[in-house]
Amino acid sequence: MRLRLILSFALVALTAVVSVVILARQGAASEVRAFMFPGGMVDMQDLVSALQDYYRQNGSWQGVESLLEPPGRRAQRGYGAGMGGMGHGMMMDQSLRLADAEGRLVYDSQQVSPVGSLSRAEISAAIPLKVGGRTVGYLLAMGGMAFTQADEAFLLGRLTRAALTAGLIAGGLSLLLALLLAYSLMRPVRELTRAARRLGEGDLSQRVQARGNDELADLAQAFNRMAASLQQAESSRRALTADIAHELRTPLAVQRAHLEALQDGIYPLSAENLQPVLEQNLALTRLVEDLRTLAMADSGQLKLEFSPTDLIALISRLVEQFHPQADPRRITLRFEHPGLEILRIQVDALRIEQILTNLLSNALRYTPEGGEISVRAQTLPGRAIVSVRDTGPGIPPEALDRVFERFYRVDRARSRTEGGSGLGLAIARQLAEAHGGTLEARNHPQGGAEFILTLPTEKKQ
Repeated sequence: MRLRLILSFALVALTAVVSVVILARQGAASEVRAFMFPGGMVDMQDLVSALQDYYRQNGSWQGVESLLEPPGRRAQRGYGAGMGGMGHGMMMDQSLRLADAEGRLVYDSQQVSPVGSLSRAEISAAIPLKVGGRTVGYLLAMGGMAFTQADEAFLLGRLTRAALTAGLIAGGLSLLLALLLAYSLMRPVRELTRAARRLGEGDLSQRVQARGNDELADLAQAFNRMAASLQQAESSRRALTADIAHELRTPLAVQRAHLEALQDGIYPLSAENLQPVLEQNLALTRLVEDLRTLAMADSGQLKLEFSPTDLIALISRLVEQFHPQADPRRITLRFEHPGLEILRIQVDALRIEQILTNLLSNALRYTPEGGEISVRAQTLPGRAIVSVRDTGPGIPPEALDRVFERFYRVDRARSRTEGGSGLGLAIARQLAEAHGGTLEARNHPQGGAEFILTLPTEKKQ
């Protein structure tokens, strides 16, 4: 990854340097020509072509100074405005002399009124001007510094080498900057990789520092959330394993003690002495069945048998079944369903009965003698709501978020026999959610705990 970043930076730098060199070379060529030939003439060949075109159009050299002299210089030399000529623009006092086909001077940049003729040697050194295949004049450049195409190529070569040198320096600095940036950008990635490797090796305490507000910071925060979730899940798994082992150990120990007593003849083999063994076996069976129900709900394999069910009749029957447990302790069981005689909804009746049985058992467990348990059914648009409220001590605020955890007990001092396995409320919530509903716990404003079961009145397809 770091190598890719460095190569990417290098490619960008190289592209930028090449582009700058090309543009600088083209721009330099234009600027040099404009500077060396301010009148617009790019070199001697262009001047020759311009003079030949002039003769071709005019048929003579009369007024040719209007082509050769810049306007300001023509005024100094006493010429008129003329044709707005090009101006030879030669540097460092280079002189131009133009003669006709016989060698007579028609223009001399050093004389206002040219007089005389070119010598044979000068004609030999001059550039012949031809129109229609015949010589119509001679152009002689003397002295000064003539800027030719070779000179231009030499200057541009030097400019190109300077640009390349600057480009190489800039490229080197760019590569150095790329190394620093790649190291800076890859540092959080390396930290994430190292933390992920250790996380995979089982160290779930790994966290990375999230710096800034960019995508890498978002990735670091997501990793930390994932690691925290995995650590919490692992802690829950270990706690669950320990709780299951603890729950199984007690009934197994009781069974073993009674069976060994029967085997050793301490207890006679009778129905009365076998009863404790049977009770502990039933307790183990319930625990295993509860764990199986939770496992199936967690994996999405819990199958529900939906059928039209009168919820009012179901609750009434359950409340009646709990009277034998409530009456000896003078606990009042009350079922209220104002305005509802029949409430028919699509549910799994056995699972709803299991939910309400857990809620009522839990209420009986925490309601003191002479207390009251009230069950209330009502409807809202699209929902049926069943609440179970007791007059017990309520739920401590710190335990409200944990009452539905597996094997969690609000009162740790309560024995396992009195307090159940600690799976009832967890199973009740799972069954409620499997119906598309919810199960919540709260402390009632008038005292006691209240559990609220919400069920959809129409089965979702």
